[in-house]
Amino acid sequence: MDILKLQLTLVPDMLEVMKKRYSILQHIAMMQPIGRRSLSTSLGITERILRAEIDFLKNQGLVDVDAIGMKLTKEGIRFIEEVSPFIKNLFGIHELELALQKKLQINKVIIVPGDIELDPLVQKELGRATASYFRQIVQPNDIVALTGGSTLATVAEMVSDQPILDSVAFVPARGGMGEHHEYLANTVASMMAKKTGASYRLLHVPDQLSDEAYHSLKNETSIQEILKLIQSAGIVIHGIGQAKTMAIKRGFSEKMIDNLTQHQAVGEAFGYFFNNQSEIVHQMKIIGLKIEDLRNIPYVIAVAGGKKKAEAIIAVTRRSNCSVLVTDEGAAREMMQLNQ
Repeated sequence: MDILKLQLTLVPDMLEVMKKRYSILQHIAMMQPIGRRSLSTSLGITERILRAEIDFLKNQGLVDVDAIGMKLTKEGIRFIEEVSPFIKNLFGIHELELALQKKLQINKVIIVPGDIELDPLVQKELGRATASYFRQIVQPNDIVALTGGSTLATVAEMVSDQPILDSVAFVPARGGMGEHHEYLANTVASMMAKKTGASYRLLHVPDQLSDEAYHSLKNETSIQEILKLIQSAGIVIHGIGQAKTMAIKRGFSEKMIDNLTQHQAVGEAFGYFFNNQSEIVHQMKIIGLKIEDLRNIPYVIAVAGGKKKAEAIIAVTRRSNCSVLVTDEGAAREMMQLNQ
């Protein structure tokens, strides 16, 4: 009998205790500094129970508590990074990653615990996991192209500022101007660059263009220059949207939305709308990366979570030369259930 089985026999609730304490550390890492009341509300446990757990974690040297709130110590940060693979194995997430890799036929799947639809904090964990993987693969002089969206903005927020990436350049994968400035590809690219000490270039063109404007802008010397840079990217990090949601966000007419529905569109990325057979049913006039450009890019990293996005994720990743998917447990388990 191995040591883990022996421990579980003698302490049958050990796994639940481990999961609870790991979850507490995760939440502190994502929200620090945070007060006890806010943390207990986020975790859905009483302040009395949380106080006992924090005292334990503090005594282990993993958590600091002061007047501002709770935060992880350096040892706590290192601990959560080192224990994460073990937790995945313990709760079957690693096996789920391998099964989903096989189903989607991609090189790597990274799954974070939880479902973004049930716990908004999971988005930060998606951002942290993506930023951590990016740090592992980025090389000197790399060009990194990024799309926009709230999840990509979270990646930029969570990326570590060390080591400095002074020879790396960040670029937007597509043009875009809209109301939510903080979620635009230009904004995400500049945030990532400033956080990591890298350089960046911006692409100042509207999100949607008429045929005439598209061809006119595409032939501009300055636009052609930035397009060449974008197309030479070694890493692309992009989000995935549900077709109807993205159509509404982009101001499509009711007629266009009805047309997407008739063609059974389920997902969107890079201005392309896909049905559940991964066929393109609509393409927007957008200046930036195109689906065919992705074939020449070594790392295409898709980031998306939530059970409702399962169809969209499958549709996009099977057509976009995706090499790495970062998703959450809710989306992953739903994807495994779909006959898609």
